[in-house]
Amino acid sequence: MKLKDNNLSKSFLIQINQNTGILHKVSKIYFDGKEDREDVIQEMMYQLWHSFSTFNGNSKFSTWMYRVCINTALTYNRKNRKKIVITVPNIPDTIEVLDNDSLEESIVILMHCISKLTKLNKAIILLFFENLTYEEIASITGLSKSNVSVRLVRIKREIENNFNKSKGTDEEV
Repeated sequence: MKLKDNNLSKSFLIQINQNTGILHKVSKIYFDGKEDREDVIQEMMYQLWHSFSTFNGNSKFSTWMYRVCINTALTYNRKNRKKIVITVPNIPDTIEVLDNDSLEESIVILMHCISKLTKLNKAIILLFFENLTYEEIASITGLSKSNVSVRLVRIKREIENNFNKSKGTDEEV
């Protein structure tokens, strides 16, 4: 029994070390304060270890890890009733700007637009920014692949409309 537990521990550590960025990305998108991020990362690690024995390999480890981390972040927030604030780990290249001041302003506006999304839509756009497939996003969020596709179209449109309104242009998409 001890050998099995030792192999499980090694396997867990290897997988976590290869995917540690997921912990930080999820904590950054849902929590603004450093202390909150550190606390939720600890909770995520606990939940990952606690449920690791149920990981059956039907999906990639990173897909399973995203699911556990996002669910933990949402549960942690509900339990602690703290305001969720989003920061964007990756900014898409589709925003055209001419100088640094304009770029900084665009980033702030984009982050504000994303912060207005629902919790689920924030998770979807984070996973999209991570270049996950629709199948992987569906697996993590519990949605169907077609629902992810439809939601992403609507999320992008909502972000773009809010972005244009914030920039002072009323172009509807």
